[in-house]
Amino acid sequence: MSLQQPRFVTLSHVPWAAVTPKPAASMPHTLPHAGDVLSHIGNTPLLDLTAFARDLGVREGVGVYAKAEWFNPSGSIKARAALRIVEEAERTGELRPGKVLIDSSSGNTGIAYALIGAVKGYEVHLVMPANVSAERKALARAYGAKLIESDPLEGSDGAIVMVRELVASDPDHYFYANQYNNPANWLAHYETTGPEIWRQTQGKVTHFVTGLGTTGTFMGTGRYLKQRNRAIRLIALQPDDELQVIEGLKYLPTAIPPGIYDATLADRQLGVSAQETWEMTRRLARRAGLFAGLSAGASVAGAVRVARELTEGVVVTLLPDDGSKYISLGIFDPA
Repeated sequence: MSLQQPRFVTLSHVPWAAVTPKPAASMPHTLPHAGDVLSHIGNTPLLDLTAFARDLGVREGVGVYAKAEWFNPSGSIKARAALRIVEEAERTGELRPGKVLIDSSSGNTGIAYALIGAVKGYEVHLVMPANVSAERKALARAYGAKLIESDPLEGSDGAIVMVRELVASDPDHYFYANQYNNPANWLAHYETTGPEIWRQTQGKVTHFVTGLGTTGTFMGTGRYLKQRNRAIRLIALQPDDELQVIEGLKYLPTAIPPGIYDATLADRQLGVSAQETWEMTRRLARRAGLFAGLSAGASVAGAVRVARELTEGVVVTLLPDDGSKYISLGIFDPA
Protein backbone atom coordinates (compact mmCIF):
# COMPACT_ATOMS: atom_id res chain seq x y z
CA MET A 1 0.00 0.00 0.00
CA SER A 2 1.49 3.28 -1.03
CA LEU A 3 1.22 6.40 1.09
CA GLN A 4 -0.18 9.48 -0.56
CA GLN A 5 2.46 12.17 -0.89
CA PRO A 6 1.77 15.23 1.26
CA ARG A 7 0.49 18.24 -0.60
CA PHE A 8 2.44 21.40 0.12
CA VAL A 9 0.84 24.77 -0.31
CA THR A 10 2.84 27.75 -1.47
CA LEU A 11 1.89 30.58 0.84
CA SER A 12 2.45 33.15 -1.84
CA HIS A 13 -0.74 31.87 -3.52
CA VAL A 14 -2.84 32.01 -0.36
CA PRO A 15 -4.67 35.23 0.54
CA TRP A 16 -3.25 36.70 3.77
CA ALA A 17 -6.69 36.81 5.28
CA ALA A 18 -6.70 33.02 5.17
CA VAL A 19 -3.49 32.63 7.24
CA THR A 20 -3.51 35.67 9.55
CA PRO A 21 -5.69 35.10 12.63
CA LYS A 22 -8.13 37.81 13.48
CA PRO A 23 -8.02 39.08 17.07
CA ALA A 24 -10.89 37.78 19.12
CA ALA A 25 -13.39 40.46 20.00
CA SER A 26 -13.32 39.34 23.62
CA MET A 27 -9.51 39.26 23.97
CA PRO A 28 -8.53 41.08 27.22
CA HIS A 29 -6.28 44.11 27.01
CA THR A 30 -4.13 42.86 29.91
CA LEU A 31 -2.82 39.46 30.88
CA PRO A 32 -3.78 38.37 34.40
CA HIS A 33 -0.26 37.44 35.54
CA ALA A 34 1.61 40.35 34.00
CA GLY A 35 2.36 43.68 35.62
CA ASP A 36 4.51 46.74 35.20
CA VAL A 37 8.06 46.88 36.50
CA LEU A 38 7.00 48.24 39.90
CA SER A 39 4.86 45.16 40.59
CA HIS A 40 8.06 43.12 40.73
CA ILE A 41 9.59 44.97 43.67
CA GLY A 42 10.04 42.60 46.61
CA ASN A 43 9.84 38.82 46.97
CA THR A 44 13.57 38.45 46.40
CA PRO A 45 15.26 35.04 46.72
CA LEU A 46 16.93 33.81 49.90
CA LEU A 47 20.37 32.38 49.11
CA ASP A 48 22.04 29.64 51.15
CA LEU A 49 25.57 30.78 52.11
CA THR A 50 26.13 28.00 54.63
CA ALA A 51 28.83 26.17 52.65
CA PHE A 52 30.58 29.49 52.00
CA ALA A 53 30.42 30.32 55.71
CA ARG A 54 31.62 26.84 56.70
CA ASP A 55 34.93 27.56 54.97
CA LEU A 56 35.24 30.61 57.22
CA GLY A 57 34.90 28.66 60.46
CA VAL A 58 31.14 28.46 60.99
CA ARG A 59 30.19 25.23 62.79
CA GLU A 60 27.89 22.46 61.65
CA GLY A 61 24.38 23.18 62.91
CA VAL A 62 24.56 26.87 62.00
CA GLY A 63 23.06 28.13 58.75
CA VAL A 64 23.87 31.44 57.05
CA TYR A 65 21.45 32.90 54.50
CA ALA A 66 21.18 36.15 52.55
CA LYS A 67 18.45 37.81 50.51
CA ALA A 68 19.62 38.83 47.02
CA GLU A 69 18.12 42.30 46.83
CA TRP A 70 19.57 43.16 43.42
CA PHE A 71 16.65 41.18 41.99
CA ASN A 72 14.51 44.26 42.68
CA PRO A 73 13.86 46.64 39.77
CA SER A 74 16.48 49.42 40.04
CA GLY A 75 18.90 46.78 41.31
CA SER A 76 18.78 47.26 45.08
CA ILE A 77 16.83 46.90 48.28
CA LYS A 78 16.09 50.63 48.20
CA ALA A 79 13.35 50.06 45.63
CA ARG A 80 11.17 48.80 48.48
CA ALA A 81 11.36 51.99 50.55
CA ALA A 82 11.31 54.33 47.55
CA LEU A 83 8.09 52.82 46.24
CA ARG A 84 6.43 52.91 49.67
CA ILE A 85 7.45 56.57 50.15
CA VAL A 86 6.10 57.57 46.73
CA GLU A 87 2.83 55.68 47.08
CA GLU A 88 2.18 57.07 50.55
CA ALA A 89 2.86 60.62 49.30
CA GLU A 90 0.45 60.05 46.41
CA ARG A 91 -2.18 58.81 48.85
CA THR A 92 -1.87 61.90 51.07
CA GLY A 93 -1.62 64.31 48.14
CA GLU A 94 1.89 65.49 49.01
CA LEU A 95 3.09 64.17 45.65
CA ARG A 96 0.97 65.02 42.63
CA PRO A 97 1.49 65.93 38.97
CA GLY A 98 3.64 69.06 38.65
CA LYS A 99 5.59 68.46 41.87
CA VAL A 100 9.28 67.59 41.68
CA LEU A 101 10.36 64.65 43.84
CA ILE A 102 13.61 65.56 45.57
CA ASP A 103 15.81 63.83 48.14
CA SER A 104 19.41 63.29 49.14
CA SER A 105 20.92 59.90 48.32
CA SER A 106 24.29 58.21 48.14
CA GLY A 107 22.99 56.33 45.12
CA ASN A 108 20.62 53.39 45.46
CA THR A 109 17.54 55.16 46.79
CA GLY A 110 18.07 57.89 44.23
CA ILE A 111 18.24 55.36 41.40
CA ALA A 112 15.02 53.79 42.68
CA TYR A 113 13.28 57.20 42.83
CA ALA A 114 14.45 57.85 39.26
CA LEU A 115 13.02 54.55 38.00
CA ILE A 116 9.72 55.10 39.81
CA GLY A 117 9.55 58.67 38.52
CA ALA A 118 10.06 57.40 34.98
CA VAL A 119 7.17 54.94 35.35
CA LYS A 120 4.80 57.36 37.08
CA GLY A 121 5.74 60.52 35.19
CA TYR A 122 7.37 62.54 38.00
CA GLU A 123 10.42 64.76 37.61
CA VAL A 124 13.13 63.63 40.04
CA HIS A 125 16.01 65.70 41.45
CA LEU A 126 18.71 64.01 43.51
CA VAL A 127 21.36 65.55 45.73
CA MET A 128 24.39 63.25 45.84
CA PRO A 129 27.91 63.64 47.21
CA ALA A 130 30.17 64.37 44.24
CA ASN A 131 32.34 61.35 45.01
CA VAL A 132 29.69 58.63 44.66
CA SER A 133 30.67 56.09 42.02
CA ALA A 134 30.34 57.02 38.36
CA GLU A 135 28.06 54.05 37.81
CA ARG A 136 25.50 55.31 40.34
CA LYS A 137 25.39 58.73 38.72
CA ALA A 138 25.05 57.19 35.26
CA LEU A 139 22.16 54.94 36.31
CA ALA A 140 20.22 57.79 37.92
CA ARG A 141 20.70 59.92 34.81
CA ALA A 142 19.67 57.00 32.58
CA TYR A 143 16.22 57.06 34.18
CA GLY A 144 15.99 60.82 33.61
CA ALA A 145 16.86 62.19 37.05
CA LYS A 146 18.62 65.54 37.50
CA LEU A 147 21.71 65.27 39.73
CA ILE A 148 22.86 68.00 42.08
CA GLU A 149 26.29 67.30 43.57
CA SER A 150 27.18 68.20 47.15
CA ASP A 151 30.60 68.54 48.78
CA PRO A 152 32.28 65.13 48.68
CA LEU A 153 34.11 65.81 51.95
CA GLU A 154 30.81 66.21 53.78
CA GLY A 155 29.45 62.83 52.66
CA SER A 156 25.77 61.97 52.95
CA ASP A 157 25.27 64.55 55.72
CA GLY A 158 26.34 67.30 53.35
CA ALA A 159 23.78 66.10 50.83
CA ILE A 160 21.08 66.17 53.51
CA VAL A 161 21.93 69.77 54.42
CA MET A 162 21.89 70.85 50.77
CA VAL A 163 18.55 69.22 49.94
CA ARG A 164 16.96 70.87 52.98
CA GLU A 165 18.20 74.25 51.77
CA LEU A 166 16.82 73.67 48.28
CA VAL A 167 13.40 72.64 49.61
CA ALA A 168 13.28 75.60 52.00
CA SER A 169 13.97 77.98 49.09
CA ASP A 170 10.93 76.78 47.10
CA PRO A 171 8.72 74.46 49.20
CA ASP A 172 5.75 74.52 46.82
CA HIS A 173 7.88 73.26 43.95
CA TYR A 174 9.13 70.09 45.64
CA PHE A 175 7.93 66.95 47.32
CA TYR A 176 10.76 66.23 49.78
CA ALA A 177 10.85 62.43 50.15
CA ASN A 178 13.10 62.73 53.24
CA GLN A 179 14.07 59.06 53.44
CA TYR A 180 15.99 59.47 56.71
CA ASN A 181 12.91 60.72 58.56
CA ASN A 182 10.01 59.23 56.61
CA PRO A 183 8.22 56.38 58.42
CA ALA A 184 7.24 54.90 55.05
CA ASN A 185 10.91 53.90 54.78
CA TRP A 186 10.84 51.42 57.65
CA LEU A 187 7.22 50.45 57.01
CA ALA A 188 8.26 49.13 53.59
CA HIS A 189 10.47 46.55 55.31
CA TYR A 190 7.97 45.83 58.07
CA GLU A 191 5.42 44.98 55.38
CA THR A 192 7.67 43.12 52.92
CA THR A 193 11.26 42.25 53.90
CA GLY A 194 10.44 40.98 57.38
CA PRO A 195 7.51 38.77 56.33
CA GLU A 196 9.55 37.38 53.43
CA ILE A 197 12.40 36.35 55.75
CA TRP A 198 9.96 34.76 58.19
CA ARG A 199 8.26 32.82 55.41
CA GLN A 200 11.44 31.80 53.59
CA THR A 201 13.08 30.48 56.78
CA GLN A 202 9.83 28.83 57.90
CA GLY A 203 10.08 30.86 61.10
CA LYS A 204 13.47 29.35 61.96
CA VAL A 205 15.52 32.57 61.78
CA THR A 206 17.39 33.16 65.05
CA HIS A 207 19.65 36.12 64.15
CA PHE A 208 19.18 39.03 61.74
CA VAL A 209 22.25 41.05 60.77
CA THR A 210 22.25 44.14 58.56
CA GLY A 211 23.97 47.49 58.13
CA LEU A 212 22.76 50.93 59.16
CA GLY A 213 22.39 53.73 56.61
CA THR A 214 19.01 55.38 56.65
CA THR A 215 18.27 52.57 59.18
CA GLY A 216 14.90 51.84 57.55
CA THR A 217 15.79 48.26 56.62
CA PHE A 218 16.98 47.41 60.11
CA MET A 219 14.06 49.11 61.86
CA GLY A 220 11.25 47.69 59.73
CA THR A 221 12.59 44.16 59.33
CA GLY A 222 13.71 44.00 62.94
CA ARG A 223 10.37 45.17 64.33
CA TYR A 224 8.48 42.60 62.30
CA LEU A 225 10.78 39.72 63.29
CA LYS A 226 10.68 40.69 66.97
CA GLN A 227 6.89 40.67 66.86
CA ARG A 228 6.94 37.15 65.45
CA ASN A 229 9.54 35.87 67.94
CA ARG A 230 11.01 37.98 70.73
CA ALA A 231 13.98 35.61 70.98
CA ILE A 232 15.34 36.61 67.54
CA ARG A 233 18.55 38.58 67.97
CA LEU A 234 18.90 41.79 65.96
CA ILE A 235 22.47 42.87 65.15
CA ALA A 236 23.12 46.32 63.66
CA LEU A 237 26.29 46.89 61.62
CA GLN A 238 28.17 50.18 61.39
CA PRO A 239 31.65 51.16 60.24
CA ASP A 240 34.21 50.84 63.04
CA ASP A 241 34.62 54.63 63.12
CA GLU A 242 34.06 57.75 61.03
CA LEU A 243 37.26 57.13 59.06
CA GLN A 244 36.00 53.79 57.69
CA VAL A 245 34.17 54.69 54.47
CA ILE A 246 31.74 51.96 53.39
CA GLU A 247 29.23 53.02 50.73
CA GLY A 248 25.70 52.55 52.01
CA LEU A 249 26.61 52.52 55.72
CA LYS A 250 26.84 55.38 58.22
CA TYR A 251 28.79 55.76 61.44
CA LEU A 252 25.88 57.11 63.46
CA PRO A 253 27.74 58.56 66.48
CA THR A 254 29.14 61.36 64.30
CA ALA A 255 26.38 61.55 61.64
CA ILE A 256 23.09 63.39 61.46
CA PRO A 257 20.87 60.84 63.22
CA PRO A 258 17.97 59.49 61.15
CA GLY A 259 14.66 60.40 62.72
CA ILE A 260 13.30 56.89 62.09
CA TYR A 261 16.10 55.19 64.07
CA ASP A 262 15.53 53.71 67.52
CA ALA A 263 18.80 52.41 68.95
CA THR A 264 16.97 50.37 71.61
CA LEU A 265 15.72 47.91 68.98
CA ALA A 266 19.17 46.44 68.39
CA ASP A 267 20.28 43.62 70.65
CA ARG A 268 23.86 44.27 69.59
CA GLN A 269 25.95 46.81 67.69
CA LEU A 270 28.77 45.41 65.57
CA GLY A 271 31.57 47.38 63.90
CA VAL A 272 33.11 46.46 60.56
CA SER A 273 36.17 47.90 58.83
CA ALA A 274 36.50 49.03 55.23
CA GLN A 275 39.30 46.50 54.72
CA GLU A 276 37.18 43.61 55.99
CA THR A 277 34.33 44.80 53.78
CA TRP A 278 36.43 44.92 50.61
CA GLU A 279 37.97 41.51 51.30
CA MET A 280 34.58 39.88 51.88
CA THR A 281 33.07 41.53 48.81
CA ARG A 282 35.86 40.11 46.65
CA ARG A 283 35.55 36.72 48.33
CA LEU A 284 31.82 36.57 47.62
CA ALA A 285 32.52 37.09 43.93
CA ARG A 286 35.42 34.66 43.66
CA ARG A 287 34.33 31.87 46.03
CA ALA A 288 30.52 32.04 45.95
CA GLY A 289 29.86 33.51 42.50
CA LEU A 290 28.00 36.44 44.05
CA PHE A 291 28.84 39.75 42.40
CA ALA A 292 27.68 41.87 45.32
CA GLY A 293 28.17 45.46 46.44
CA LEU A 294 30.16 46.84 49.35
CA SER A 295 27.34 46.97 51.89
CA ALA A 296 26.65 43.33 51.02
CA GLY A 297 30.28 42.49 51.78
CA ALA A 298 29.96 44.26 55.13
CA SER A 299 26.71 42.45 55.90
CA VAL A 300 28.14 39.01 55.14
CA ALA A 301 31.29 39.78 57.14
CA GLY A 302 29.10 40.64 60.13
CA ALA A 303 26.81 37.64 59.63
CA VAL A 304 29.76 35.23 59.45
CA ARG A 305 31.28 36.74 62.58
CA VAL A 306 27.99 36.26 64.45
CA ALA A 307 27.56 32.74 63.07
CA ARG A 308 31.06 31.70 64.22
CA GLU A 309 30.00 32.38 67.80
CA LEU A 310 27.08 29.94 67.61
CA THR A 311 26.70 26.18 67.93
CA GLU A 312 23.26 26.22 66.31
CA GLY A 313 21.01 28.77 64.69
CA VAL A 314 19.88 30.41 61.46
CA VAL A 315 21.59 33.70 60.66
CA VAL A 316 20.01 35.88 57.97
CA THR A 317 21.47 38.96 56.33
CA LEU A 318 20.84 41.03 53.21
CA LEU A 319 22.80 41.67 50.03
CA PRO A 320 21.50 45.19 49.29
CA ASP A 321 22.80 45.44 45.72
CA ASP A 322 25.15 43.90 43.19
CA GLY A 323 28.70 44.91 42.33
CA SER A 324 27.99 46.69 39.05
CA LYS A 325 27.96 50.14 40.68
CA TYR A 326 31.43 49.70 42.19
CA ILE A 327 33.59 48.52 39.31
CA SER A 328 35.19 51.93 38.84
CA LEU A 329 36.40 51.85 42.45
CA GLY A 330 38.83 49.05 41.53
CA ILE A 331 37.55 46.68 44.18
CA PHE A 332 37.33 43.75 41.75
CA ASP A 333 40.65 44.41 40.02
CA PRO A 334 43.25 41.61 40.23
CA ALA A 335 45.50 42.00 43.26
